[in-house]
Amino acid sequence: MRPPGEQPPVLLRAARLLDIDKGELVEPGRLLVTGEHITEVGPPGRLPEATVVRDLGDVTLLPGLMDMEVNLFLGGPDHRSPLIPVQEDPAVRTLRAAANARRTLRRGYTTVRNLGLFVQTGGVLLDVALKKAIDLGWIEGPRVVPAGHAIAPTGGHLDPTMFQAFAPGVLPLTVQEGIADGVAQVRKAVRHQLKYGARVIKVCASNGVMSHTGPAGAQQYSDEELRAAVDEAHRAGVKVAAHCMGDSAIRAAVEAGIDCIEHGFLASDATLDLMVERGTFLVATTYLTEGMKTEHADPVLRAKAADVFPRARESTARAIRRGVKVALGTDAPAVPHGRGALELCALVDRGMRPLQALRAATTVAADLIDADDRGRLEPGLLADVVAVPGDPLTDVSVTGRVTFVMKGGQVYRDDTPQS
Repeated sequence: MRPPGEQPPVLLRAARLLDIDKGELVEPGRLLVTGEHITEVGPPGRLPEATVVRDLGDVTLLPGLMDMEVNLFLGGPDHRSPLIPVQEDPAVRTLRAAANARRTLRRGYTTVRNLGLFVQTGGVLLDVALKKAIDLGWIEGPRVVPAGHAIAPTGGHLDPTMFQAFAPGVLPLTVQEGIADGVAQVRKAVRHQLKYGARVIKVCASNGVMSHTGPAGAQQYSDEELRAAVDEAHRAGVKVAAHCMGDSAIRAAVEAGIDCIEHGFLASDATLDLMVERGTFLVATTYLTEGMKTEHADPVLRAKAADVFPRARESTARAIRRGVKVALGTDAPAVPHGRGALELCALVDRGMRPLQALRAATTVAADLIDADDRGRLEPGLLADVVAVPGDPLTDVSVTGRVTFVMKGGQVYRDDTPQS
């Protein structure tokens, strides 16, 4: 495959094209792609010499979709891996991430945030390595915004020795690998991630539904520790995302300057209003509250899920009504990789219009990661283009039936009939 800059110009023709800002379909849909970028939208003038015309048929062209909460290093083709955690060294996890990255891209997700490793690596940031390999064209995958290691206190939600209920002394993690207690260690952990290539910082501000220690949503990092993480990241120009569920913990994270709340399952109206006031994003991961498999979990955890998940669905609906900036995130592999259509449909079920849900996966997600080069089909932007059958403005589930994927001018999937 030739590098994008050596590809001849390509004219994509389709029945429709989504203008994401106007919220309307343009008929017919036409895009001229030169190298990595879109150069014309709409009826083209004189085509450049050697232009390849590709007729995609009765489909709608969308901007490449974005998933703001994934862990490519966990999960197989469905929710699980046939291996158990102690069988997975960093090499195995990275090879699995490569497979999940390809699967995610081919489902139409051209950008993802990989929100935090929680495994022994000797301090190596596996998702930064994955990003480099994808960017260099060695493997297929979406554009990756890597977090490096998730930063959590001892016994916190993403301390895997707690999450797996391991005995003391089994698989201990270092500060560089994200287990950090106290302001000084939090600063050191953040600095390590930034030094080695993290482009977002992930912290655990609260307990989780499937945590073994304490009630769902209990605040785990102190206010001072949260502020330290934000201070270190923001001085480096990097945003902070916080796993956070309980109302008081969410409020503490927002007041500390956290940029994005992951899950936010138990937020009160007052806290949601504070998020609107501060411009804090929410990645609601709301589909997992109905799709996550919990039947094999500990009975105590199943009971917590049965209590929290219905309230979480209602909280997401209130966040949408109150105008919180909601970006799409699946929490894959809690939802299988590349199945973002399930989350889009769930957001519509919670009260979004299909256009709002599509914006959550395009323009709002681009705003969250400060990427002004994607999220729309416009001249000058990256040629990240997805084709789906039907009208996504009336049926957002069609995003689960992707037939064509282009990332940066390169075609990675084409199931449309050849003309």
